[in-house]
Amino acid sequence: MFSLIKEMMSYSFLVRAVLVGLPVSLCAALLGVSLVLKRYSMMGDGLSHVGFGTLAVATALNVTPLYVSIPVVLLTAFLLLRISESGKIKGDAAIALISTGSLAIGVVIISMTTGMNTDVCNYMFGSILAMSRNDVRLSLALAAVVLLLFALFYNRIFAVTFDENFARATGARASLYNMIIALLTAVTIVLGMRMMGALLISSLTIFPALTAMRVFKRFSTVTICSAVISVVCFLAGVIASFRYDTPTGASVVIMNIIAFAVFWGIRLLPKRRGTVAASSIASSVASTNASTTGGESK
Repeated sequence: MFSLIKEMMSYSFLVRAVLVGLPVSLCAALLGVSLVLKRYSMMGDGLSHVGFGTLAVATALNVTPLYVSIPVVLLTAFLLLRISESGKIKGDAAIALISTGSLAIGVVIISMTTGMNTDVCNYMFGSILAMSRNDVRLSLALAAVVLLLFALFYNRIFAVTFDENFARATGARASLYNMIIALLTAVTIVLGMRMMGALLISSLTIFPALTAMRVFKRFSTVTICSAVISVVCFLAGVIASFRYDTPTGASVVIMNIIAFAVFWGIRLLPKRRGTVAASSIASSVASTNASTTGGESK
């Protein structure tokens, strides 16, 4: 195992992938808990489709993709939240409307310029070769900002996540903190999209949170466990991708699926033990009653 990791670290593109992937996985897991609990899970998927459209535009204009994607996806996150809060269009319908429209625009632009080539597949399914040194620097800086803001507003995010009406009653600016969650999610989605792909990046926000919730119930423990699961699954996915020559994004998702299944099994263990214990107690009580009844009849 150590020799395999040592061999992996000898490749510069893998080092760049790990340097970007670890903080992005951590950011996605931390934000994913609030997104899942607030039923904003599909926001990540919708924003990733918008990111794909902006990547297509950037490629056609021969511009650095991150410089185009980040402001456009941030603006989209702002619009999605405003549309959802206005009530004129439901949140899930607004996400579907914007995401499918962005995806269609991206496909049309690509077909009219570069065509459906390898670069397009990398954008859709991810590629660890797509990360340049400038991308790494920008990604690390923005990931640090996301982590810092999450730590600063942790208590407010917790309050808005669990009871938004109560948070408003206590004077908290719930709309502002909802906007912070949406904008931080948008940045995280854009940072991880080059490596995970537009179709798979939303899994980093959903799987770790749902996996941790199988066992833990408190917000703090779920958040910590989700972060650990996300980082471990990312590293395991990268190692599996290198070892078996499989796509990195898909390998990371497979590791998250395995972790989800394991935690689901752990959750079922106490119930099975309780059922077995209850049945054994019931059978012993029944046998005792039967023997007592038999003795009295004699």
